[in-house]
Amino acid sequence: MASHSPRFLSLTRRAFSSSSHGGGVSMVQGASRGIGLEFVKQLLENNDKGHVVATCRNPNASTGLIHLKDKFADRLKILPLDLTVESSIEASALSIKETYGHLNLLINASGILSIPEVLQPETTLNKVEKSSLMLAYEVNAVGPILVIKHMWPLLKVGAGFGTERSPAVVASLSARVGSIGDNRVGGWHSYRSSKAALNQLSKTVSVEFARKKDPIVCILLHPGTVDTDLSRPFQKNVPKEKLFSKEFSVQKMLSIINNVKRDDNGKFFAWDGQEIPW
Repeated sequence: MASHSPRFLSLTRRAFSSSSHGGGVSMVQGASRGIGLEFVKQLLENNDKGHVVATCRNPNASTGLIHLKDKFADRLKILPLDLTVESSIEASALSIKETYGHLNLLINASGILSIPEVLQPETTLNKVEKSSLMLAYEVNAVGPILVIKHMWPLLKVGAGFGTERSPAVVASLSARVGSIGDNRVGGWHSYRSSKAALNQLSKTVSVEFARKKDPIVCILLHPGTVDTDLSRPFQKNVPKEKLFSKEFSVQKMLSIINNVKRDDNGKFFAWDGQEIPW
């Protein structure tokens, strides 16, 4: 983790102390559609004083975000952020610092499973390719950890101020298939390994937060199989009762986030609150 200068933290605290954002400030990374967009929507609707920062690679192409901006103009800030370009992450952190001075919640919602002609879940070792492994790792593991790195000082200052929680929360969307202990069917090498990497990186971050006594809890969440563009090509064998709407899944995950305790730091939860083995 990068260290942060006393001057940076001093400027951040000063901005925070003069902030009027009493409902808390939440950031959703990967907010253009699907689960990320639904997080933005529910955060805005559930807290009429809360502010939300929504980031994605191309905000102008997200009709969902544009609609929410029209409805919540004073409480929604939309920023461009490309997970594969660290300077764009840094720029987002600077913009958030200048506008709000702090963060109380960071949700890493982005992820890739398949891209036509580029990336497909592997069914056998013979189909594993270096390019697929590296792309999945870059987007599903490296990007979210770099976001945490650059939002860290803002979370440290914000803690749970303006919310009903004591600490700030970092919640990254993982997947049950990223569990090594739960892997009984194999396949999906790139996606599984990238989510396992995200789990390990997040766990390592949580250990550092605890050791430094930072007022931040870092957790991982499995949303279940949700009816989104990511899962749609792979839904045919999913029982109807196990295919969730994004509204249901996000509601369940927000309940976990809103009730998180300090001793939940470093844990991996399913949508129903049950812990998942590493």
